[in-house]
Amino acid sequence: MERQEDQALLRRELASLCEGSRYPRCAGLIQHGTTSVYQHCAGVAWISLRLARRLGWKVNTRALVRAALLHDYFLYDWHLRGQRPRWHGFTHPRRALCNALEEFDLGAQEQDAILRHMFPLTLLPPRSRIGWLICLADKWCGLCETLRVPYSWAPVEKFDIPFLTKLQKSR
Repeated sequence: MERQEDQALLRRELASLCEGSRYPRCAGLIQHGTTSVYQHCAGVAWISLRLARRLGWKVNTRALVRAALLHDYFLYDWHLRGQRPRWHGFTHPRRALCNALEEFDLGAQEQDAILRHMFPLTLLPPRSRIGWLICLADKWCGLCETLRVPYSWAPVEKFDIPFLTKLQKSR
């Protein structure tokens, strides 16, 4: 039952973020290997939820999902020299947070999780369980994507997000 509830929550939050925002652009930006920023963030959200359940941590799941979906909302192709700022790994959390705050209302835990998800690279550790879950899930997903080791995409791919469906068909 929890798994279905988590899938429904992730589906709702993805749809909500896509309405009237720049979030759909994430589907066209590559994060690691062949994985888009959209897929990466959805994967981080899913793994964060599953990890919270596994650890028995009681967290605000909506805040967890929203922060995970927005943690890499930097909106540029960091692989292209002319587009990315120097030191992307250090600077993109603040860029993602600024972009997210332009379009969405975020609570303190969500903001902190986005800003501190690159620990230990950025030396700022997360202050909440939500932040730690996203930080750990981000490392796991990034490793899997870089090494092209599959992890469960089924919950993400089954979501009927119109812009993503159109994008996948056009490839």
